[in-house]
Amino acid sequence: MPHLVILYTPNLDAATDMTALCRALADTMLAVKDEEGKQVFPTGGTRVLAYPAAHYAVADGKRDYAFVYLNLRMAAGRSDATKKRAGDALLAVASTHFDPLMKERLVGITLQVDESPGQVYDGKHSNLHPLFQKT
Repeated sequence: MPHLVILYTPNLDAATDMTALCRALADTMLAVKDEEGKQVFPTGGTRVLAYPAAHYAVADGKRDYAFVYLNLRMAAGRSDATKKRAGDALLAVASTHFDPLMKERLVGITLQVDESPGQVYDGKHSNLHPLFQKT
């Protein structure tokens, strides 16, 4: 963890590069620092995944509206200031990505940051983390 999941209306696929957005958001997550200047999110655990909605309805349906929902899920233990810093940085990247498109069409963007304080089970199986461990 952290995982950033993007759900979006598929009418955006022809208008923007979602893979580029995913990379920019992942790079932003990796650049977030805590109050001591330490990297907040582990490199090997950072994931950004984007999914177009198979079915959707936005607003009154009278126009070709588009919507992007970003949900950052992270484990507990980070300060409120760090969580806000991460959210602000991610929303800035998403806004910058979609600003040119918003000059041509109506797009809504929501970013939500969730923390999992009391996980019942958190199983992992990965060979990515060791790749980025500092010795």
